[in-house]
Amino acid sequence: MEMKTLRLAGVVRESIVDGPGIRMTIFSQGCPHHCKGCHNPETHDQNGGYISHPENILNAIDQNPLLQGVTFSGGEPFVQAEAFAKLGEEIKKRGLHIATYSGYTFEEILSNIEKGKNGWKELLSVTDLLIDGRFILEERSLNLLFRGSKNQRLIDVKKSLEKGEAVLWDPEEDSGVLRYKK
Repeated sequence: MEMKTLRLAGVVRESIVDGPGIRMTIFSQGCPHHCKGCHNPETHDQNGGYISHPENILNAIDQNPLLQGVTFSGGEPFVQAEAFAKLGEEIKKRGLHIATYSGYTFEEILSNIEKGKNGWKELLSVTDLLIDGRFILEERSLNLLFRGSKNQRLIDVKKSLEKGEAVLWDPEEDSGVLRYKK
């Protein structure tokens, strides 16, 4: 299968702060939100960063038996929704959990899916945990799990799609998140 290249700001091979368990975090390049106080302002420029082949990322994932998941962060992964969706499909085949950070809310993502935005439905579908909403500096807190401001939500995507509205993720109920690769 031919996958599109990705424009990335960087990759952290092992992280415990970007989602549950030990995970690889992939930082997309390009973000339309430009949130005041953004943790990664160097990711905003659509032409910055570097081009990466998904096969390189998958090889790195395959070399680390401790990984429990992969996080798509940013920048804004939905700017490159098709490419991240294809990468996500390959990651799911490996039995790994996917978390996606987005400045768009769950409701905005659904609206863009209805408008026919390429790859948005597929990227949301491979995502297990969505951390949604723009970072708001005035609501910043260092005491929040996996997010930077109080408006951002941890959304269980599968339950939300079944219910047709955002369902908050409960780490106590989600026994499948911390499973190891088979």
